[in-house]
Amino acid sequence: MSLKYAVLAALLEGEASGYELSKTFDVSFANFWPATPQQLYRELERLAGDGLVQARTVQQERRPNKRMFTLTEAGRAELSAFAAEPPKRPTAIRDELLIKVQAMDGGDPEAARALIEERMGWARGKLDRYRRVRERLLDGRAEEEFLRTADRVGPYLTLLAGIAFEEENLRWCERVLTVLRRRTDAAPAQGNRSSGW
Repeated sequence: MSLKYAVLAALLEGEASGYELSKTFDVSFANFWPATPQQLYRELERLAGDGLVQARTVQQERRPNKRMFTLTEAGRAELSAFAAEPPKRPTAIRDELLIKVQAMDGGDPEAARALIEERMGWARGKLDRYRRVRERLLDGRAEEEFLRTADRVGPYLTLLAGIAFEEENLRWCERVLTVLRRRTDAAPAQGNRSSGW
């Protein structure tokens, strides 16, 4: 999938500048489709050239003018058609840390532990941020009430997927640390029977 559809979906929230859109991506899309501000600006220009978004310039005093983008009817139609298509391929994990874990036998257990603890820190940070976004979206409402009455539930449902992903990340990391700890504790008893730790 190209960034195009993620940008169109983000503009369902309403008119936005490139800067505002990058903030939306940082909060609402980062858990499943990250993009840099430069990628977003380039994509907005392409979409405007294709007639899928419309741009207008807003004059500002003491600050550079800014361009505001909205979905066009053609953009809404293209996004709607995209949303109805099945994904072209199933989700696949591509994670550098998993390659390192695959290769860690015989290496330094402290280095492996440090990598896992770093991943746990990232997961906790993302979970904190996602939970703050969740509270902001709910705005004091119970989840079921929100899901029944909100104008749009897509952003909330994708946020739930991000929360579940990071919670599973933490569970996996805790399991890996337990395995590493047990292997380290058992190593002296095993003597030289194993070349690994």
